[in-house]
Amino acid sequence: MTPALPTTADVLEAARRIAPHVVRTPLLRHPLLDEITGGTILLKAEPLQRTGSFKFRGAINAILQLNEAQKRAGVVAYSSGNHAQGLACAAASAGVAATIFMPGDAPAIKVDNTRGWGATVLPFDRANTDREQLLIDFSERTGAVIIPPFDHPHVLAGQGSVALEMIEDAGAQGFSMDSLLVCTGGGGLIAGCALAAEATSPGTRVHSVEPADWDDTARSLAAGERLKAGSGGSLLCDALLSPMPGKLTFAINQSRLGAGLAVTDAEVMAAIAFAFLRLKVVVEPGGAVCLAALLAGKFDARGRVVGAVLSGGNVDPAVFARALAA
Repeated sequence: MTPALPTTADVLEAARRIAPHVVRTPLLRHPLLDEITGGTILLKAEPLQRTGSFKFRGAINAILQLNEAQKRAGVVAYSSGNHAQGLACAAASAGVAATIFMPGDAPAIKVDNTRGWGATVLPFDRANTDREQLLIDFSERTGAVIIPPFDHPHVLAGQGSVALEMIEDAGAQGFSMDSLLVCTGGGGLIAGCALAAEATSPGTRVHSVEPADWDDTARSLAAGERLKAGSGGSLLCDALLSPMPGKLTFAINQSRLGAGLAVTDAEVMAAIAFAFLRLKVVVEPGGAVCLAALLAGKFDARGRVVGAVLSGGNVDPAVFARALAA
């Protein structure tokens, strides 16, 4: 059975529920970025969130709504790393056992951090595995509660707190965002953010940003139906490599988002370097795509107030070194 679509009220309630557990991460500005883009750019620094990404928000919102029987059964998810860490941390805080299926090519830093929170990590083949069926089979064998990384009402509602905080903090600085750029994989973060904007800043247009050749959300929006990502694309932005938009997320996003954007690996690496050298923030490739779109001129920010999410900072050290050396 497909769960009911979350509403703006669910996002607002999730933000209240998780507020004692999450870090209210800052909005960052830099005069050089404003100069390059011709706009006023407000960056949400989710690398400073618990476990280093926005994923903790959705995970803790889901964990906090488990009943006692579900807590005893434990939880299971698949993730390339950020949802894995967020769910492992959230589960550990509630004394809940967590099992995470992670791609065999997931960055070692993300695998190690997930295990560090006490979760059991089981590898799978990213290219040849039905991830949803993997979870269903495990749940049927063990009774574990499935908490997927994006296509879940509690998860995406919690992730929408990112935009709520941005809108509130921008307002406190005297700004109203004309546009909001959101890093997009399966679409959970942007779906929650779209609901948040609809409720509290309806004049803000929300846009997806994806890696080139993994822009399934942008192409799905243009086509009016869910399309799969192309094959053979780069794996650099490992956090954003969902094969197609989620059912729930696309149902929310289809009528709410502006045109999607895509960025190249070179643009992403330049954004990682800019974030470190200018903003003093460590950002992983998937977390840097919105900044990359702005720096590369993929989005016209001239004369506009534009919010952009830096969604995570769990970067492989070798990748980070290459970005700084470029």
